[in-house]
Amino acid sequence: MVKLRLKRCGRKQAVYRIIAIDVRSRREGRDLRKVGFYDPIKNQTYLDVPAILYFLEKGAQPTGTVHDILKKAEAFKELRSNQIKFN
Repeated sequence: MVKLRLKRCGRKQAVYRIIAIDVRSRREGRDLRKVGFYDPIKNQTYLDVPAILYFLEKGAQPTGTVHDILKKAEAFKELRSNQIKFN
């Protein structure tokens, strides 16, 4: 099973990458693909929305924090509109 989760980068200042990773891998393990970036200090977010939608359509589960980030960026609205087009 694939999850969308945060991977910590940076030593002193916490910066996170949003990655798609296998559930059995550790947090800092090898990821399948980098799909975004999150900086909580500057409150900046970069999302590769087509890649995120691809993994969500394939059944990937976002963690709680990633779910909140995607909800704030309204990525789920795009997922629903894509599902309506296909069905």
